[in-house]
Amino acid sequence: MDWKTFQSLLSGVNKYSTAFGRIWLSIVFVFRVMVYVVAAERVWGDEQKDFDCNTKQPGCANVCYDYYFPISHIRLWALQLIFVTCPSFMVVMHVAYRDERERKYRIKFGEEKKLYNNTGKKHGGLWWTYLISLFVKTAIEVAFLYILHYIYDSFYLPRLVKCEVSPCPNKVDCYIGHPTEKKVFTYFMVGASALCIVLNICEIIYLISKRVARCANKLKKRTRGMPQETHAGYDDNHAPNSYPMEMMSKRDVTRDLPPSFRTSCKPPYQPAMHLLRAEKRAEMRASAPNLSSDPLLDNPRRL
Repeated sequence: MDWKTFQSLLSGVNKYSTAFGRIWLSIVFVFRVMVYVVAAERVWGDEQKDFDCNTKQPGCANVCYDYYFPISHIRLWALQLIFVTCPSFMVVMHVAYRDERERKYRIKFGEEKKLYNNTGKKHGGLWWTYLISLFVKTAIEVAFLYILHYIYDSFYLPRLVKCEVSPCPNKVDCYIGHPTEKKVFTYFMVGASALCIVLNICEIIYLISKRVARCANKLKKRTRGMPQETHAGYDDNHAPNSYPMEMMSKRDVTRDLPPSFRTSCKPPYQPAMHLLRAEKRAEMRASAPNLSSDPLLDNPRRL
């Protein structure tokens, strides 16, 4: 396997990942790929040669090795790394699809027109693609851990195994090469895989919570932008007036308000006395215009 090509492909995923995704990618390369390439392959190597049985029966050692090691750890981890990193390519392909659509859209409508503000931003379909890739990676990690646990009995490698599979003549003792070293590497790779599962779950929770918070903020802004209807904005039929509150005069607004204590206790309006006297003089002059020397008109205080 060409790990350099594999690393160059996955480095493009790092541009579109969140903080949890970058940590996950670092753990995959440093604690899994590097350990696999540098140490794990040398520890296992051709482990069938180190599998010794206390019999010379032809085919017995091969059958016993196949019985206890149906698939080698090193090959199982290679498959796990390939399958786990493949869902990340879904994001890269989706971004490439967006770039191609953006290119065709600009050719058709001009360079100033844009179909996407940012083709690598996780909105719309790309957000769903990224989220689905996380679920798939988590499911693959759990599946491979279960397979390793099921085949090798809780990831444990004994020093001695007893085999009585045909063509072995009887119960044969077989010894595994470097059992302690292989056990340490097995636990290390299992721990790194479990850490990647935790990071994937944290990233899923982060993406969903961020999406929910964004939707809540949009809903809150929408409710704040709606006009609030007050009592002064309604007519007698409880329908909103055609004019807003700011365009109504102060007199119209105060007319619809309920009376206050000061206005309700105020005595009714009474005209001034000198106005009443003037009106009375005018009436008397109109009725008797020749009586200009009337003492009542000459001295209005007698009224």
